[in-house]
Amino acid sequence: MFKNLHIKEIVNGPAHILYHVGMIILSASIALSLPYTADFVARKSLVLWASVANEKIFLTSVEISLAIVLILLFSYIGRNWRARRLSGMAKKAGLVSVSSSTGFLARIRHRRSKESRGLARDIMVIGSTGFRTFVDEKGDLHAVVKNCREARIMLLNPYSEGARIRAKSILDPDITIERFRAQIGQSIDFLKGLKAAQKNIRLKLYDEVPFLKLAISSDYIWVKHYHAGLDVQLMPEYVFRYDQNPGSLYVPFYQFFLRWWNDRRIPEYDLESDELVFRDSAGNVERRAKFREDELLVAI
Repeated sequence: MFKNLHIKEIVNGPAHILYHVGMIILSASIALSLPYTADFVARKSLVLWASVANEKIFLTSVEISLAIVLILLFSYIGRNWRARRLSGMAKKAGLVSVSSSTGFLARIRHRRSKESRGLARDIMVIGSTGFRTFVDEKGDLHAVVKNCREARIMLLNPYSEGARIRAKSILDPDITIERFRAQIGQSIDFLKGLKAAQKNIRLKLYDEVPFLKLAISSDYIWVKHYHAGLDVQLMPEYVFRYDQNPGSLYVPFYQFFLRWWNDRRIPEYDLESDELVFRDSAGNVERRAKFREDELLVAI
């Protein structure tokens, strides 16, 4: 056994030395060959570049492709910057969304949005006739007004000059003052039914030409503009949300409603006696006037 160990030591000693000598030779060979390898790669690269440089079509294609990539890149950066800037301005104004009111899917989305934020809550509305808003079962606020805790609603006085001007301004031949009066009459009947069911419903009738269509519930306000000559259903709807930002437009729109609601020149409609109730600045009843309910026409 000792003899075998002695033989292994004799063999392993020179093998270890040879391994190190081989590694040194290999390293030296690689180091010495680097200049030749670099020169070979450089010459091949120059040959390749020279062949490419002579290909005008290839160079033109590369230039055009690079130009397109740069145009798309800077266009994306510009659009992204503008979108971020507009988003920042909308956030400062309290604007949550702007959407078209036309289209079947858009109407469904608007109705669901208002129902999710308005059911079993207080609701404040300024409109013209109110028929398509909350009387029609497909209206955005039908379920909201029907199931609210308290509703304060302002509609056009059907016998006012403002109602006549609004009806005449719309070019649609189906929109007439008679139809306006009929729709307002149906809105009053709808609110009477809710009042009889012990709902806290209050209604006021204003005389001016309608300017804004407002719906306020919880921390959200939905706004449309009554444009002369156009049906309000065609106008975009703006949604504002309340926050602590003093630049938000939620507060001005909310104050706009309160100023109109508290205007003593605008009478309240008594849903039980069918009378217009005029109050003084202290809220006391000054006088009552019989509303011409018998002149309301049946909707066509």
